[in-house]
Amino acid sequence: MKVFRTTRTLKMLVPNEVVPIEHYLRQPQRLIHAITDPKRIEQVEDSIFRLSLRPLSFLGISIEPTADLRVWTQSDGTLRLSSVRCEIKVPDYLGYVNQSFAMSLEGSLKPQRQSAGTELSGKADLAVQVELPAPIKFMPNSVLDSTGRTFLNGILSTIQHRIERQLIEDYRDWAASTQGLQPVARSSNLRSNLAQ
Repeated sequence: MKVFRTTRTLKMLVPNEVVPIEHYLRQPQRLIHAITDPKRIEQVEDSIFRLSLRPLSFLGISIEPTADLRVWTQSDGTLRLSSVRCEIKVPDYLGYVNQSFAMSLEGSLKPQRQSAGTELSGKADLAVQVELPAPIKFMPNSVLDSTGRTFLNGILSTIQHRIERQLIEDYRDWAASTQGLQPVARSSNLRSNLAQ
């Protein structure tokens, strides 16, 4: 059994709107849809969302991870995210891998008021445990660890970039709509690029 882990942090300043971003963060469904392709998200329960990632290549194997994520806001305004279930779609000949696959994703996004806006401080911890098929499991540990970290960093990097670009745009549109204002027109290219 092999375990791969990575951590990523985020700090970003969100300009103040009429409605504080803390109110926006209390609506997990908006945030989830803002930071990922809405076609790849399904709401399973009130605060649980099923995220299907695009097929990924890991050590020459095509996999398609699916994770159920619980998203909630704490009393201090911190948004929390935690995986509650996961599985991967793999080629039939690797079906046994799913029996030994486990993924853990824990994340937080904490708002802190500043004079120029609200600073969002975030952290995400991602770990994957999997039984590697032969001959991959006989590769040197340094190669496996490096490849695993790069793979997991790629997943968290994609999420981070979407938060940095989509979250502010969606928050501004939401704040304008709650005040009865027209959302500011944005380039449709931005949204389509982020869905890639």
